[in-house]
Amino acid sequence: MSGDERSNGHRRVLMTVDAIGGVWRYAMDLAAALKPNNIDVVFAGLGPTPTDDKVAEAGRIGKLVWLDAPLDWTVEGEEAVAEVPRLIADLARREEADLLHLNLPSQAAGIETDLPVAVVCHSCVVTWFAAVRGSEVPPDWRWHYRLNQAGFTRADAVIAPSRSHARAMEAAYGPIGGLHVVHNASSLEASDEPKQDFVLAAGRWWDDGKNGAVLDKAAAMTRWTVAAAGATTGPNGQTMRFRHADHRGELSHERMSALTRQAAVVASPSLYEPFGLAALEAARAGAALVLSDIPTYREIWDGAALFAEPHRPDVFADAFNTLADDPQLRAAFGRKARARSAGFSVKAKAEAMCSVYSGMSARGFSTAAE
Repeated sequence: MSGDERSNGHRRVLMTVDAIGGVWRYAMDLAAALKPNNIDVVFAGLGPTPTDDKVAEAGRIGKLVWLDAPLDWTVEGEEAVAEVPRLIADLARREEADLLHLNLPSQAAGIETDLPVAVVCHSCVVTWFAAVRGSEVPPDWRWHYRLNQAGFTRADAVIAPSRSHARAMEAAYGPIGGLHVVHNASSLEASDEPKQDFVLAAGRWWDDGKNGAVLDKAAAMTRWTVAAAGATTGPNGQTMRFRHADHRGELSHERMSALTRQAAVVASPSLYEPFGLAALEAARAGAALVLSDIPTYREIWDGAALFAEPHRPDVFADAFNTLADDPQLRAAFGRKARARSAGFSVKAKAEAMCSVYSGMSARGFSTAAE
């Protein structure tokens, strides 16, 4: 960023990203919404390197710098991520950032910087174990609790993507100072594309929290094809195999968006969803939603989706078949979902995040172009 740009009110945010899960889409959408308003983003990538299409996307929106450092949930001990805060702080100094936006709480643990620090807890191992296993983290994972709590304490603001996840965070860690709720959003345009007779589900299926086994069993009892998009092998060798659902593999964002626009029904059987971006993108496309009956989905979609007990594949199959057999009901739920989705715009997310940024920084952040 040039001196002239600084004098004209430009601000620079250093934002951490990874190429594995939903944080990538969150970061790209947010940065694109901030860019026209004199807020530039440098993406600091961690973990497995991104595909060429993701590198190109990040380059169109901001600047991407990939750090040789792992994500906390892909390693076995805290020593593997001990240098991450220093690497981020050093990059922020080189890039002359005005603010740090860290998308993993542990990245803020003990970070040495004079810049304001915002931490977003999209998910974490501690709340994952509570939701998926119904337990505390095992002793050899307890370091996640310590690092995340240190990150919350170090941060000037902590953001959760839903009220439900904020409650789960405080149930796990105790009271968290400076905790805000900023809902996620989708940049997809609302779609009236004609629907095709199939059920679609998307997720990192190697993650037990996505509950792919239940989806697969439901597919065996469903009259329509149940298509599953997403990886079935995780970064640490986790695997999941579909036997009844039609596994489409890991798709680019463009191909996934096209498939979402075509699907008459979109499902998520997740046990753990701090927000659930796939459901929102499906709602923007006007699909009828069938979702697991968990607090996050009730918070966001109550009255605009069908719900199923997440451990009951037969209940999911019944919901799929009910919608398949009743075009009017299917269309009605598609309209309800699309109407609800309008409240989760990228513009609203950018405005909310700028409000958080401004509350942390002497250099104000605004979504009003100067």
